[in-house]
Amino acid sequence: MSNVFVGRQTEIQGLNKLFKKKAASLVVIQGRRRIGKSRLVAEFAKPYTFYSFSGIPPTQTTTIQTQLDEFSRQLNIQTGLPEVKADDWSKLFILLAEKTKKGKVVILLDEISWMGSCDADFLGKLKNAWDLYFKKNTQLILLLCGSASVWIEKNILSNTGFIGRISYRLTLDELPLSDCNKFWNSTGNVISAYEKLKVLAVTGGVPRYLEEIKPDLSAEENIKDVCFTKGGPLVNEFEDIFSDLFSKRSLTYKKIINVLANGALEIKDICNKLAIKQTGFVSEHLDDLIKSGFITRDYTWHLGTEEDSRLSHFRLSDNYLRFYLKYIDKSRQKIERGEFAAKSLTSLPAWETMMGLQFENLVLKNRSYIKESLYLKHDEIVTDNPFFQRATNRIPGCQIDYLIQTKFGGLYACEIKFSKQPIGANIIRDMKKKLSNLRYPRGFSCRPVLIHANGVHEDVIDSNYFAAIIDFSLLLKDPE
Repeated sequence: MSNVFVGRQTEIQGLNKLFKKKAASLVVIQGRRRIGKSRLVAEFAKPYTFYSFSGIPPTQTTTIQTQLDEFSRQLNIQTGLPEVKADDWSKLFILLAEKTKKGKVVILLDEISWMGSCDADFLGKLKNAWDLYFKKNTQLILLLCGSASVWIEKNILSNTGFIGRISYRLTLDELPLSDCNKFWNSTGNVISAYEKLKVLAVTGGVPRYLEEIKPDLSAEENIKDVCFTKGGPLVNEFEDIFSDLFSKRSLTYKKIINVLANGALEIKDICNKLAIKQTGFVSEHLDDLIKSGFITRDYTWHLGTEEDSRLSHFRLSDNYLRFYLKYIDKSRQKIERGEFAAKSLTSLPAWETMMGLQFENLVLKNRSYIKESLYLKHDEIVTDNPFFQRATNRIPGCQIDYLIQTKFGGLYACEIKFSKQPIGANIIRDMKKKLSNLRYPRGFSCRPVLIHANGVHEDVIDSNYFAAIIDFSLLLKDPE
């Protein structure tokens, strides 16, 4: 496991800028579990006085006093203050404020939803402590952090007590592929991009999962170790995530995720597959999964007017969740009995299809590389997203993996293709058929773009059909 901190330089720069202000800063950091929120803050805070506090996971026996005692214990260890038996959050906040009155100070309240889970007045007391004590130090940064993004949205970001007080809101996404590549750095370029992508098909760009990579082992052995070995770190990760974030409602969320594991769907199709009516209940659950960083809502748009359509697809954009549901969950008994070791990963059902969906997620999360490769500037782009055109009596259905529209009437229709072998010339026929169904205004130009990671046949290159052929494997190679 690597302990080297990777990436997040833009985020660290953004936090450092807060010290240029002449006032204290209240910051909210969100992101899925294991995305590296606490690690980011610890790295940012290295040059400064740093205090870090974390709530403990609530159980049926957890009380307000349990959380208060844990905070007091952590306060004692970090500041040397006596471990007081406080019966109120305000008293503990005042003690902490006394120790942080001067100098550049960073305070992290981690897993804040756990910390305040038993006390309805916790956030009110924190708000008062901020107003009356903490903010008096103009060089202080107080960060509120947690994986329960839904709780943070409802209780902090939408709380009238905190509106106008938050200086910076940061949502951590997965690491870009160029940073993911650094987890293999000790082996240089001897490992192929294809092999790295097999691992990333499981981990995505989640730092904590990538830390489990053993560069000396093959992708297959790495995946078996973390996913298909009894006690492996990703065997029970799904249940841990959902029980922590969604508690008793976790089964409902799991059903929705399961439906999306085979591809993106409209909300009406999700409801049909779940055999339930389309209600606000479903929309609320989908919104919770979006805020938690597990699914993405991709809106399509009207090519003529550039306005967003009401139509949208919900896409399972978290690679680990799909891999878990497709393979780990269905192999739990064999894993517990130690019977999976002899199996080949490629023997798993629909392996190539799954790899294609996972690669598509990686590409969409690194779409800035596509724009750079096409020499498109930010202010030239009207909109970009996966695009679909619903079939009617007059118009055929059409789906584009990724479409970019520019202000000059230009369309770049990107086909994302993952294959172990170089992509053959049949891709041209398939793309021509797809684009013949796409309806766009007269005067527009539509350029086909091919995105791959393991090479294309020279016949594809010689055809000059594609306006650009973008090799994503370059992001997984060290600079010469």
